[in-house]
Parts: sequence; C-alpha cells; structure tokens
Amino acid sequence: MSDQNQWQNAAWGAPLGGAPSSGGPSAGQGQAAPAQPAASQPAAPGAAPRATSQPQAQANPYGYGAPQPRPSYAGQPQGAYAAQAQAQPAAAYAVPAQSVPAQQPKRRGWIVGLAAVLTVLILGVATIGSCTSVFTSSMGAFSYESPSWADTVTGDTVGIINISGTIQYDGTTSSPEGLKSQLDAAEQNPHIKAVVLRVNSGGGVATAGEEMSTYIRDFSKPVVVSSASINASAAYMISSQADYIFTDKTTSIGSIGVIMSVTDLSGLYEKLGISVENITSADAKDSGAGNRPLTEEERAWYQDQVDQINEVFINFVAEGRDMPVEEVRALATGLTFTGMDAVENGLADELGTLETAVAKACELAGIADADTVYLQSSTSDLSRLLDIMGTEDSLDVSGTLKELENRVGLE
Repeated sequence: MSDQNQWQNAAWGAPLGGAPSSGGPSAGQGQAAPAQPAASQPAAPGAAPRATSQPQAQANPYGYGAPQPRPSYAGQPQGAYAAQAQAQPAAAYAVPAQSVPAQQPKRRGWIVGLAAVLTVLILGVATIGSCTSVFTSSMGAFSYESPSWADTVTGDTVGIINISGTIQYDGTTSSPEGLKSQLDAAEQNPHIKAVVLRVNSGGGVATAGEEMSTYIRDFSKPVVVSSASINASAAYMISSQADYIFTDKTTSIGSIGVIMSVTDLSGLYEKLGISVENITSADAKDSGAGNRPLTEEERAWYQDQVDQINEVFINFVAEGRDMPVEEVRALATGLTFTGMDAVENGLADELGTLETAVAKACELAGIADADTVYLQSSTSDLSRLLDIMGTEDSLDVSGTLKELENRVGLE
C-alpha cells in the first residue's frame, strides 16, 4: 500500500460519526498515518471534538521525503463536514502538492539515455572521421571520405579514388556505379583539377572492368594511377586508360588475359551415388552446370567467347597505353610483371608512391600544388567504427544504430 493509500485510509476510512482515527498501522504495512491537530479548523455545530494529538514522525520506506501533516476529518460526521465545506473556500480542502508523495515515474529514462548516448556517438564518429582525414592528407591539406565533402573544397584539389578488392557490381568504387558516381562528383566540381586512382586489386568481372575502363577513358580531367601491391587483370584494364601509371618495384601488375572456369562434379556424384537429371530446352543448356563434362563443341564455343573478351582487353590496353596491338598481345600471357619489368615493357610509366602520383596529377592539371579529397561511396562511419570495435555485441549495437539512423534520417 502506497503512502497515498495510507493517507486516504486514515482520512476517509473511519466510520462517520465515530471516534477519531488512532493512526494505527494499516494492514500489511506496519506504518502509522500522521494525524493533524484539529485546532486549525473550527468545528461545525454539533460536531464531535477532533483529535489534538501531535503527528508522529515516521521513516518512509520508499525513500521519499517525509510527508507533511495533513488534516484529518475521520472524526467528523458527514453533515459537519458538508457544513464546513460550505463555510470555507474550496482551496482549503485541496491537498498541498508537496504533501502527496510523487508517483514513481515510468521507467522510460533508459530510452532517453540511449538516444543521448547514440547521438553523442554519431557526432563523435563524425568528428573523429574529419580529424583523421585532416591528419592523413598526403598533401598536408584537408582530406575527406565522402562525396558530400567534395562540395566544400574551395581551392585546387586532387580527388583520390580507391579501387580495392574484386572488380564487381557491389556499389563501391570497385564497381561501375560506384566509380561513375565519384567521377561525376569530380567532373562537376571546378575545384577538383585531377583524379588519382589508388589501385589494389587482382581483377574481377570482365564486363564491370570494361565499363569502368570506359568511364576512365571518357573522363575529361587528368587521371593518374598509383598501383599498390597488385594491379592485375580487370584492374589493370581500368588503369590502362589513365594518363599516367605509377607502380612500386614489388607491385604485381599486368595479367592481361581472361579465364572461364567450369567444374565437372559428375565423377564425384557417381562415387557418392548421386544422380542428377537435367531437363533442358536445348542440349547445351546444362553445359557448365557441373553435372557432366563439356562436349567438344561446347568447349570450343566457350573458348571462342574467352578469345573475344581477351581481344577486347588487348585493344583497351593498346589504345590506353598507346602501344601497338601486337606488342600488347605479346604481353598478354595472363602472367603478372613486377613493377620494374612493367616500366621496361611499357605497361607502366614510372616507379613512385601515392604522393608521387598526386604530384604528377598536379603537373598534368597545370597547377603547382593542391589539396586532396578522398572520393568514396556513401558508407556508414558507424559501420566502420563497429568493424574497428570488433566486439560480440557489435551486431546488436549495429541494429540499434541502424534503427536510430532510419528514424532520424541520417545519411
């Protein structure tokens, strides 16, 4: 029973016309309700005298402040109380606000607290990302990691685009869509004078490489490639369209060629007693499914496709590197070269680092110096932070942050 219920029981629970409340403990609580001396209120005619005992101080088990003395009307007949209500203003019977124990607030404070913590975290990550960009700029200037930051540059700037990992259709800068969006941002910003491609990829999907090569070829501003540990296959096809290619001595670069893999699991299925029956619209429709070996006709058919794609690759490199087709064909062994060999055979121009590539981009753009801006896809800073944290709770935190992101419209 709450303090308020105790007070109500003491004030209204006594029989009308009976003796004043004794202030004894209520059922199950063992706490006395304080009584107010009746001298503060005039008794109505015919009313029984009210108790004048002093209130007893009692400890409050709920942790609230000690309740203020309250008037007790338990000893008054109903008629006397009605007469008294008419004789005094209504405010006289209003219970003082401080005398009623405050109801325990609903336990929703953790939601507000969580929202506050997540807000601070978001702002903190944004600040950390900006500070990190400033300190990691290769030219000692501001360096950002989002297309939106590119709009804030005011001086001559070189945009750096990372092409890392498998060339495929995943929306990153290692995909046609992702690369195109960054090139468009650089194209539309008059302060971005040139672009450096930081390439660290072993290739990937031929068609994605072809599209990305076309975007680089058609880009109106100077493009310089800085090769990292590997710049091979489709990644090199893209790089060949740049105006200048830098490589390190130990870089694996080149690998001009095409591969198509077909796995035949029919022998394994036979040993395991697995029978696969294909119902097709044509005899060759299940070729390459792995349930049977290729026929000679099918093998020749796929070989012709590989040769055609390889010819596209060779022509892209020959055009981009301004080399004779036959010379490029002789280098199209499918093998990579070291950076030193690539400079000698013409697949690269010069040995150098990322900083060297930025300086060359400035030279080709006709400017003495420039800031740098990292142009990347719109990835979440919060996701990168969770990757760094690497905790078991990261999935739960990621879900919470994603929910907050969806609710407040963060980008």
